[in-house]
Amino acid sequence: MKVVLLAGGAGTRLAEETELRPKPMVEIGGRPILWHIMSIYARAGFREFLVACGRKGEQIQRYFDAGTPPGWSVGLVDTGPDTMTGGRLLRLRPHLAGQAFLLTYGDGVADLDVRELVAFHASHGKLATVTAVRPPSRFGSLALDGDRVREFSEKPQAGEGWINGGFFVFEPGVFDYFAGDDTILERDPLERLAKDGELRAFRHAGFWQPMDTLREKRILEELWATGHAPWMGEA
Repeated sequence: MKVVLLAGGAGTRLAEETELRPKPMVEIGGRPILWHIMSIYARAGFREFLVACGRKGEQIQRYFDAGTPPGWSVGLVDTGPDTMTGGRLLRLRPHLAGQAFLLTYGDGVADLDVRELVAFHASHGKLATVTAVRPPSRFGSLALDGDRVREFSEKPQAGEGWINGGFFVFEPGVFDYFAGDDTILERDPLERLAKDGELRAFRHAGFWQPMDTLREKRILEELWATGHAPWMGEA
């Protein structure tokens, strides 16, 4: 099963880093976050990668031209500078040989059990699975009764609400929901898949952290510096 990585966006909310490099090449602990994400899959045995490149994609090309980790197969496809997320995936369709595949973005990590995700997807027989996560909590949580604080909690994850965690499994039939370069994956395709009953959620209650801002990059750097970054597993 191939792993598709969407790595072509502009990364405007991380402009301090992305003026000179594409967002997936922003480094955590001296390695691009793209490498960290791919390592999550590689440890689970999924080592055949297809990277949808866009703006500044030549930097991703140069990185892998310099060397690929043993056992990894990395294919890079230029999907255009301004193509939307769904459009980038649609451009990769000829490379997926009509088979089910994994998909994620090039800017978030998790201590996700990829094999468990794939097993869950296989169990329900629908076209698509999205990993549901709880967003990291930026502030302490207050439970109130009127103006009385009933409970104060400084939790690393929000206590309620699930959001798109960005780790998907798709059957080839999902392409029937895509139109062209302007297709935004998170809009029409996923909305219609949900409406048609073809989208299931794999709940991941563990660690998950995107890298949308400089503050979030620093969080990942600090975790890496401990020597026990949660997304790196036991290895």
